[in-house]
Amino acid sequence: MPEKKTLERAAKAKRAGKSPSTQAGAFVKEQIDHIREGKHGAKSAKQAIAIGLSEARRSGVKTKAPKKGTTSEATRKKAAQDTKAAHRTKRSPSTESKAKRSAVSTRVLKRESTKAASHKSLSRQSHAAASRRSAADRSAAAKKGWATRRARAAGASKGTRHASR
Repeated sequence: MPEKKTLERAAKAKRAGKSPSTQAGAFVKEQIDHIREGKHGAKSAKQAIAIGLSEARRSGVKTKAPKKGTTSEATRKKAAQDTKAAHRTKRSPSTESKAKRSAVSTRVLKRESTKAASHKSLSRQSHAAASRRSAADRSAAAKKGWATRRARAAGASKGTRHASR
């Protein structure tokens, strides 16, 4: 279950019109923080991100499932399952087997290392993810970021002009 502040952060991003991936970023950050605090570990940075995305989907963030061919069928099936879980209005009462399974997965994660959330491993993961994208795609993302920063700077300077009057 995500923390209240995480749900609020994601809701704020949604109200601001941010993309679903930005909204999901709040959940990924929460998982990274949990690993750094020692609540549990992860095998890799990729697993930590996957746990965060799964929580985001279950909380109602409209993140799309990965495209066919990019990930395994099991991962895509899990993403669809998480999305479906968000739309369920009435949750069935927790049965003993569900509780056991949850406890087992938590125990397994607690045995894992916390190095998955280190600066080095997250940097390596983001670098690898970026290198899988095409040069044109990376360039387009950079241009979009530049345009956003430019618009924000223009808005800020406009505010200062009005304040000085």
